[in-house]
Amino acid sequence: MKAVYTVLLLLVANVFMTFAWYGHLKFKEWKWLESPGLMSIVLISWGFALFEYCFQVPANRIGYQENGGPFSLMQLKVIQEVITVVVFVVFSTLFFKNETLKWNHLAAFACIILAVYFIFKK
Repeated sequence: MKAVYTVLLLLVANVFMTFAWYGHLKFKEWKWLESPGLMSIVLISWGFALFEYCFQVPANRIGYQENGGPFSLMQLKVIQEVITVVVFVVFSTLFFKNETLKWNHLAAFACIILAVYFIFKK
């Protein structure tokens, strides 16, 4: 179960992270946030990032082998990167209609997914 909890917590953390890093690029479309200053955007992003940390840190503590979890440090990192790519693709598809996935993007994502195979190979 620790593996499932770790992946679910990483998934939630990455949703917050993606909004913190890229959500502000859509602020101009929302009337109440159409022209905030850079410092305001940074503070709003930090607010999202706080929630990311509230899920990311427990995920890593639960999942790490030396804390009784099933994953090595390297495995945790690669899992997190794959989740990040998946969340980003869903986010960009839903919120950025002008951005399209091209074959080279998919090839790059496939390489990241291959990293999972290699990191778990004994």
